[in-house]
Amino acid sequence: MASPSRLLTLFSLITSAIAAIVNYDFNISWVTAQPDGFSRPTIGVNGQWPIPQITANVGDRVIVNVVNGLGNQTTSLHFHGLYMNGTPHMDGPVGVTQCTIPPGGSFVYDFNIDQPGTYWYHSHDSGQYPDGLRGALIVNDPDSPYKDQYDEELVLTLSDWYHDQMPGLIARFMSYANPTGAEPVPNTALMNETQNLDIKVEPGKTYMFRIINIAAFAAQYLWFEGHTMRIVEVDGIYTEAAEADMIYLTAAQRYSVLITMKDDASSNFAIVGSMDQDLFDVVPSDLNPNVTGWLVYSDSEPRPTPAFVDEFEPFDDFTLVPYDKLPLFTDPDYSFNLDVKMDNLGDGANYAWFNNITYVRPKVNTLYTALTSGSLATDPTIYGEHTNPFVLEKDQIVEIVLNNMDPGKHPFHLHGHAFQTVVRSEEEAGNYVNNETFPEYPMRRDVVMVNPNGNIVLRFKADNPGIWLFHCHIEWHVASGLIATFIERPLDLQNTLSLASSPYASPNSSALAIPTSHIEACTKQNISIAGNAAGNKEDFLNLKGQNEPPAPLPEGFTAKGIVAMTFSIVAALLGMGVIAWYGNLDRKEVK
Repeated sequence: MASPSRLLTLFSLITSAIAAIVNYDFNISWVTAQPDGFSRPTIGVNGQWPIPQITANVGDRVIVNVVNGLGNQTTSLHFHGLYMNGTPHMDGPVGVTQCTIPPGGSFVYDFNIDQPGTYWYHSHDSGQYPDGLRGALIVNDPDSPYKDQYDEELVLTLSDWYHDQMPGLIARFMSYANPTGAEPVPNTALMNETQNLDIKVEPGKTYMFRIINIAAFAAQYLWFEGHTMRIVEVDGIYTEAAEADMIYLTAAQRYSVLITMKDDASSNFAIVGSMDQDLFDVVPSDLNPNVTGWLVYSDSEPRPTPAFVDEFEPFDDFTLVPYDKLPLFTDPDYSFNLDVKMDNLGDGANYAWFNNITYVRPKVNTLYTALTSGSLATDPTIYGEHTNPFVLEKDQIVEIVLNNMDPGKHPFHLHGHAFQTVVRSEEEAGNYVNNETFPEYPMRRDVVMVNPNGNIVLRFKADNPGIWLFHCHIEWHVASGLIATFIERPLDLQNTLSLASSPYASPNSSALAIPTSHIEACTKQNISIAGNAAGNKEDFLNLKGQNEPPAPLPEGFTAKGIVAMTFSIVAALLGMGVIAWYGNLDRKEVK
């Protein structure tokens, strides 16, 4: 009988023989698109939009060669939901694991995928992805527990769409003229980046729909008229099958559902996505929040108008049970609060805060600070006052207690991990007071919604060295600073990663070299690859010169006061203009 070690070696050889290298060459550039009939500049890939789907199998190595052909904007790519085990420098958020890719620049993403499921990729630079740089990423699994229960897979994306480009929208959003922080409302909703989508189906077949909300802002309710969904995966985590008539997807969430078709082709059925209007401060009178597609059994039959829905009653994802039944992480080693609020600063704009800190991008990528700081890498001080840094130790059970002191819903995403959702309160529950009964096998995913003025409790194991963001996935709130930074096992990072083609190479000769294209993206833009958050290489505890948010509001100012003052100033200027105009008129004209 073969020994266990020989069997393991044989399995490894077979696995590596099956695994493939999957290459993608992406030229990111401007194209023109009109998914809802309105033509506008859109960010495409290789001259096309929607952008290509990335597809791989578990165990594959994926290499994405990027050229920034935009001309007028920097860019980056983040592979949402992939843990990037062993390659945290490939995660993609600018100022965290890489510098921006400058216009005309090249950049290589190179990583192995060891997790199956439904993911997506998008820009993680300056709120850019809603302009089009967002697409599906699917990791096929030959060992899926549901592989024998369906005939075919289909990918269905949901999204919101703006007619204006993001730089202008962000400038208006982060302005003294918008002191309440009202987020721009999308012009329309899309399904597979279009409207009036036809999905051809065959009677009696079962399809697995991989559903991804790639929106900037709007969550969507989704249902298939006349058909029942069976949920089998969320955010890359297989679940015990659960039936649902309607699901709710926040921005960045994913579901895989099995749907069995009717036995005859006498009718077609509507697929309806409806944006959650509770998120919008003001609902425009001309907004159509819905997007409709159809399960098309027969081209000769009509596409029916969706039936009116009295109220939305989506499936509660908190009740899902992971297929592997990973038990609750008990007795956290490190528990901390993140308190969410929105408030104004001295420039009059509205900012988002964790624990009274609004995120400001550091002068040196946080990963590079960790790699060049020696033993000080475990001191959160060096990462800056405004990055909300938390240093995590090896294999700690980490607990996040998030109290939402805001009247809005927020979808929170953790890079590098999926978390157990241990508690989610109802609306208006206030702060967490440790009075809940925890589930035996908590639902796991990488994006979860907290209710207005409610709370959530999340747990995960610190078993993946890297620099991982935790942030709201409403892109407006990323722009306004609702971000924290988890520095996980930084000393291990120094042993496994190296700025090899620089003076700051790791002393460990077997450390993985950060590619030259990553370093050049920084040096070509005069961005340092060493030092603390302020760029100080000599004294890492000296943060003089770090990037800062605007100064606080003067004592006694409020958002209403700013609005009143703004309108008073505008009214005064208009009044003075009218007086000047009137005074310059010829006297004969005013007899």
